[in-house]
Amino acid sequence: MKKIGLVPKLIMGIIAGILIGQFAPEVIVKTLVTASSLFSAFLKFVIPFIIIGFVTAGIADLATGAGKLLGITTGIAYGSTIVAGTLAFAVASLIFPSFIDASVASQIGDPEAGMLSPFFSIPLSPMVDVTAAIVFAFTMGLGISALRNNGKGQTLHNIFQEFQEIVTKVLSTIIIPLLPIYIAGTFANITFAGQVWSILGVFWRVYLIVIPLHLIYLTIQFTAAGIVTGKNPFKMLKNQIPGYLTAVGTQSSAATIPVNVECAKNNGVSKEIREFCVPLCATIHLSGSIISVTSFAVAVLMMNNMDHSFTTLFPFILMLGIAMVAAPGAPGGAIMSALPFLPMIGIPSDGGLASLMIALYLTQDSFGTAANVSGDNAIAAVVDHINTKMSKKANKVA
Repeated sequence: MKKIGLVPKLIMGIIAGILIGQFAPEVIVKTLVTASSLFSAFLKFVIPFIIIGFVTAGIADLATGAGKLLGITTGIAYGSTIVAGTLAFAVASLIFPSFIDASVASQIGDPEAGMLSPFFSIPLSPMVDVTAAIVFAFTMGLGISALRNNGKGQTLHNIFQEFQEIVTKVLSTIIIPLLPIYIAGTFANITFAGQVWSILGVFWRVYLIVIPLHLIYLTIQFTAAGIVTGKNPFKMLKNQIPGYLTAVGTQSSAATIPVNVECAKNNGVSKEIREFCVPLCATIHLSGSIISVTSFAVAVLMMNNMDHSFTTLFPFILMLGIAMVAAPGAPGGAIMSALPFLPMIGIPSDGGLASLMIALYLTQDSFGTAANVSGDNAIAAVVDHINTKMSKKANKVA
């Protein structure tokens, strides 16, 4: 089983859950639901640590870099992520109503209705709540970043780097391996309640929109980069193919960095900028991930006849652009970082809807990662162009 990738395991979990919910005795379904419930409690306990580990270390790392270029790169990456999320909302709002209407919402009804409850539960409350974790992470991250700019704070930086490694280890050795069981329990319960086919009938269409939307946004990014730099965007896109395919195959932005640096070289990005920009953007630029999370969130809200207006979703998108910093460093990190903010739009951070979001996201995570890292090289080309102009201007002044 270790040789089987995460996506096949998730698909196996969904299929197993549907079969168990459809044909197994109630006691078997309830046993699986109990296991899923215990996992959910542990996940809820870990979520604040995920925020502290990822966000603190990610913001603190921004002390490294090349002064103005760091700010420019970070601004462009954040802006691109927000534009991607807003585009996903616009597309979802325009297209999803064609197959998610009031009849679908009424057919699905309350996703928790008719579901089985676990045999028992363990009262496991998080050590800190999500809001406290966010405020603490931002405060510590910004504080450490400021200290490092003055030659201090390295000890604190190392502490939070190692804390992030612990959180990553928990994700990679406990949470991610057990996700198929968690998802199997969720789908078994949904099937037992008689809702699974209605839900799956919606989401295969969502996938047909989300993955092409990644490619459309990549084309927009490279076209904008081509306009700014004067380079041929289609040639840059062609040079990016090895990086895209590597990300699809590895499902890891970190593993794609060496290939992505080579893609940037083929696009004519200077050594200084490509070796600075590509690793940084692999951490802070999440255009593909936010397209997926936003699209799935809108679909879930529509399916349950909940408010999915722009005023509801946009603050969520703005927060995700920050909260998912450094999330690509761990498997499924983007959706795990997004979970605490689902209540902003009315979706509980645990339970059936949350596990449905996890399942939907992770089954296409490799495509979201590929969109993330490929867009990094569009940013690298723009930053390299800005750096060249700044250098020429500095030389004239000198």
